[in-house]
Amino acid sequence: MNTKVWKVDKSVDNLESNPQVVDAANFLRDNEVVALPTETVYGLGGNAESDVAVAKIFAAKGRPSDNPLIIHIADKKQLSTFVAEVPDKAEVLMEAFWPGPLTIIFKKKEGVLAESATAGLATVAVRMPDHPVALALLKCCGLPIAAPSANSSGKPSPTNAQHVLDDLNGKIAGVIDGGATGIGVESTVIDCTEAIPVILRPGGVTKEQLKAVIGEVRVDAALTDEAARPKAPGMKYQHYAPNAPLYMVSGTTQFLQSLVEEKQTAGLRVGVLTTEEQVDVLEADVVLACGKREELETVATALYDTLRKFNLKQVDIIFSEVFPNEGVGNAIMNRLQKAAGNKLIAE
Repeated sequence: MNTKVWKVDKSVDNLESNPQVVDAANFLRDNEVVALPTETVYGLGGNAESDVAVAKIFAAKGRPSDNPLIIHIADKKQLSTFVAEVPDKAEVLMEAFWPGPLTIIFKKKEGVLAESATAGLATVAVRMPDHPVALALLKCCGLPIAAPSANSSGKPSPTNAQHVLDDLNGKIAGVIDGGATGIGVESTVIDCTEAIPVILRPGGVTKEQLKAVIGEVRVDAALTDEAARPKAPGMKYQHYAPNAPLYMVSGTTQFLQSLVEEKQTAGLRVGVLTTEEQVDVLEADVVLACGKREELETVATALYDTLRKFNLKQVDIIFSEVFPNEGVGNAIMNRLQKAAGNKLIAE
């Protein structure tokens, strides 16, 4: 398959009528899959009402079929076609954070969306992306679009069009190159079908921000239970992994350095994921800075790109420092834990 690339400048006017966007929208209407930029990561979009299109998403990614997909919309009015009810707290969250990096779980109407898009669950995950190209594409095609991250399943999510092509060139109909994404980690997923909303995946909207708007929220224990059936994407299976084994390291800089030297003595080529504050302090075969520790948003933005860079450096093992489990640090640590398969070395 020849993967078409449409380059679209997100800053231009009238994106909805842009010939590149219109062409990509036609592909979606024909039940092809198209990668598109969002404010979080690039998504792999397909018609959420078509089992044919959804099957192409799963095939391209190599994604397990019991992992539900997020449905992307451009207008809240679209919810009425496939959502059974919109709780009051969900209304408040949409008003506060849509468009934006927040996915909300609703009870779904049966018989509208492709059953494969929701993995047979009675619920559906929905978000409205905060990216002008994504919104233009959604409006232009007029469809609810199922869109997981546009990468091979289990690998780091793509934050630019080249990442998409590295994984999926020849496997998908096309990719809209809208430049680099901003936030860098996926949306927060919150289940609003219960009296007290439950965070199913930490992401671009923090727990603290959610509590400030709707009060009490819970964090689902299934985030750490691999045996639980996923109610939302990102809750099952190892994700975001670079080619080399990744280990999180909790301890001093000296402890991390000692681990590096131990593996080098054993003949391994060692990589270290750290921050700008530490990049000149640590010594290894490859030391990559992933944002600034004092500005965790920069770590989130750079995380997947940094993990992918290690693949180009041909390291045998990677050690990563850990980050505070607060604010966006929750999302960073969630992704690192998934990438490392929860492998942690503590001093």
